[in-house]
Amino acid sequence: MVMAQLSPDDKRRGRRRAVPAHAEPPRTASDLRDWIRDEFPLIEEQEARLVGAIESVLAGQRQLVEESKHEAMRALSEGFAEKLSRLQRQLTEKDVTVSKIARYFEELVASLTEKSHRDPKTKLLNFDWFMERLESFLSVEQRGRWCGIGVVDINSFKWYNDTLGHAVGDKIIERVARILADQIRSEDFLALERGGDMRDLHARFGGDEYCFLIPDLPGCAEAVEIADRFKHAVEAHDWGRNDRRVSKRRVQVDVGVVCLHLGPVAERRGVARKLAAELIHQADQLMYDAKGRKADHVYRTAVEVRDSSLVEIQADFVKATTKRAAARRT
Repeated sequence: MVMAQLSPDDKRRGRRRAVPAHAEPPRTASDLRDWIRDEFPLIEEQEARLVGAIESVLAGQRQLVEESKHEAMRALSEGFAEKLSRLQRQLTEKDVTVSKIARYFEELVASLTEKSHRDPKTKLLNFDWFMERLESFLSVEQRGRWCGIGVVDINSFKWYNDTLGHAVGDKIIERVARILADQIRSEDFLALERGGDMRDLHARFGGDEYCFLIPDLPGCAEAVEIADRFKHAVEAHDWGRNDRRVSKRRVQVDVGVVCLHLGPVAERRGVARKLAAELIHQADQLMYDAKGRKADHVYRTAVEVRDSSLVEIQADFVKATTKRAAARRT
């Protein structure tokens, strides 16, 4: 009886190993070749072409990933702040998920450069750097009599963000920041030129909050006057000029100011960091008190340092010139 001759391919098919259904998928190129050989009845040429095609696709994908990495690094090194600003403008029409991505990129930009002390959105100082400068100021300042530390919050900001969209919310944050930098000006009352180190005294506290330091004042009344001027400037701004929907609900801010009587520098030097944190905390609490009472004026208090702690004191919050003008009217 003549038996049929098996071709080499038939023999290879006959030698296929049974692969358990629960076998793990291939992890390496060698595993992939064995898996193809076991799973598919291919001749050697077909098997080689299939493996080659798969490896070619994977190599292309790896190249695309590497190119994407290099392009991302180039974008950051060539001026990531400008590219981020352009990206943010494109993302402002997106929903809250995209807004989170923008915030992530803001944080990424700040962390990628040690020399960057500014908030990418508002161009104000970031809060950490502001606190370092406040601590330094408290440690060394000897010429000033009073200083003012304030915290600002945009009233009902969530309504603008949720009702009008994150693009409008971002514009409001940026505009209030510009008004803050324009209106809270320490040079209004500086007797001496401080130089470049004391010009930038405004910071983004986080979200829709800001803080500021007025470093050299003759009294508490001047700190309140500056803060009140800023508050009224925000309310007087033409918010409907770029988007009429904003004019339906006037943008307002709540402000809390702590006036610190500086006193001897020796009282502050060893506890400057602690005092800086306490001053911001008190200003923040005053701001929330104003918000809770829907106040139409700046909430303020006066303190001085005694035994390494802040102690509330009585202070005159009305300028002498204002008192004289009132006396003449009466």
